[in-house]
Parts: sequence; C-alpha cells; structure tokens
Amino acid sequence: MTMQLKLDDIRSASRIVYARMQATPQYCWPLLCERLGTGVWVKHENHTPVGAFKIRGGLVYFHHLQQSESRLTGVIAATRGNHGQSVGYAAGLYGIPVTIVVPHGNSVEKNAAMRALGVELIEYGDDFQASREYAETLANEQSLHMVPSFHPMLVAGVATYSLELLQNIGDIDVVYVPIGLGSGICGMLAARDALNLKTRVVGVVSSHAQAYAKSFRAGYPVESPVTTRLSDGMACRIPEPEALELILKGVDRIVQVTDDEVASAMCMMFECTHNVCEGAGAAALAAAIQEKTRLAGLKIAVVASGGNVDQDVFAEVLNNGK
Repeated sequence: MTMQLKLDDIRSASRIVYARMQATPQYCWPLLCERLGTGVWVKHENHTPVGAFKIRGGLVYFHHLQQSESRLTGVIAATRGNHGQSVGYAAGLYGIPVTIVVPHGNSVEKNAAMRALGVELIEYGDDFQASREYAETLANEQSLHMVPSFHPMLVAGVATYSLELLQNIGDIDVVYVPIGLGSGICGMLAARDALNLKTRVVGVVSSHAQAYAKSFRAGYPVESPVTTRLSDGMACRIPEPEALELILKGVDRIVQVTDDEVASAMCMMFECTHNVCEGAGAAALAAAIQEKTRLAGLKIAVVASGGNVDQDVFAEVLNNGK
C-alpha cells in the first residue's frame, strides 16, 4: 500500500470532491478563543452532505473504483455510521448496490441515514471489529467488493479538508485530530507534509478505546477493548497497521479524552458556536481543553469531524451539562 501522497495527489482528489460538494468552512469563534485563552479555529466537517468528513474519501474511492472495475455487482463495508454513509452516498452516484454491516446497538439515527441512502443494513457483532470480520466473510461468499475503512484513495479524499484548513489559515501551531481507524489524521499528516509546514499534529483517542494510544507508546499494533458510550467514531479495538506506521512517523503526541470530557466539549461547542458535534466530532476540542495550559500564545485548530449524534443522546448531554 503506497501512502506517499504529494500535493498534486490531494489537489486531484479535491477536484473530484468539489464536483459533488463545496469546501467546508473553518471559523475562529470568539467564545471558544475566550474559553481556551488562545486563538482557536474549528474545521467544520460537520457541514458536509452526510454530516461528516468521510464522504470525501468515499467520493474519491468510488471515482477510481468505477474506472478500474467494469463488472462491479455490489459493494460491502463495515461501519459505526459515517463511513457507511460515505459509501452509500458515493456508490449511489454510480447505481452500485451497497450492503453495510453495523454492530448491534449502533446509532439509531446513523442507521436511518444509511437506509435513506438506499443501503441494505445488517446488524452483526458487539463492536466494529466483529462487524468488519463478518463483512469480509459476506464479501467472499457473495462476491462483493469490500470497501475498506483505510485505503490510499480514502486518505487522499479526506486529506482535502486538511488542505483547505492549512492553506486558508496560515501558521497554525497545533492541530488536534480525532483517530478512528486513522484516515483523517493520516490525511492531515499528508497535507501538512505536502505543504512543508511545521504544524504539530496531535491525535485524539477515547480513554475508553485506547488501541492507538497504547500502540503509539509501544511502537507496534496493540489491541485494546472498547467501552466508550459516547465516542462511537473512535471505537477502535484493533489499529490499522498502515495508519499506525504513518502516525508513529508524523504525530507529535496522542491525547486521551474521557466520555465526560467529550460530553463537556459537545456542550461547549454548542454553547460557543451553536454547532452540533457527535462524540468523535467534539473529541479534538476536548483534548484542547485538557491541554489548555500548554496552548497559551499558540494558534490552534480542532477538527469537528462529524455532527451525527442521536437526538436523545445529544439532549442528555446538554441536559447533564447544565
């Protein structure tokens, strides 16, 4: 797997993405700056057509897949929601049938959003890893194309949001990026390096899904159980080896945030910007809040990676935050 993306690769991916959606905004919100005591920019990936950054990777992946696969009968993927929406949206543009596998107890509203895109939804397993393994089995049995959660084309696609941020907002000292399986943070690393910037990239994981944090410390993939109730987008039990390799080379550090810290960040994001973030979408802000004392005088950015949170979950978060 080749992952040495150059600036031309990301710009080429941008052209594919912008044929279907606009660039998302990055705003500096005064109240957030006041709360953190420094300049804070938010990259609003909660503003995409499916409410999360993943759509960018899906658009690029299926653009290339359609050109290389002439006899594609259907695709399958495993997800906690946002990757599945991306696959459903992008495959639907080409009339390709989609099967999505999610774990039991998955987000009700993410499931509904995927069904609205026309996918066949299957619930299997207790976590993402179990769903992924079952999807791979079905792919072999039914001759379906398995859409991975990590792939060079997906990384090239999601790197377009990082290119937007880093090109539009100069001299960012630190950017916080949530880690699910790793496409988002690897896209950020690719864009930073392609632009030859010195911005420090900080990864953010859930304290209740520590696979990447433990792997970062160890220097090799380490499996870790998932117990997060709120940050389903970061609920990774087994790291992606290719993603970890890039993270080890390019990430400054990894910060762990608890569900309570994420909930507080969701409340702060809504109070200060009136934007809705799901757990993983607010995790970067949660990490910045945790590290507030070391950020004085720096220009920072946080990635609001998605806003797809169930209404009852968000209501509970806001009510408990009062």
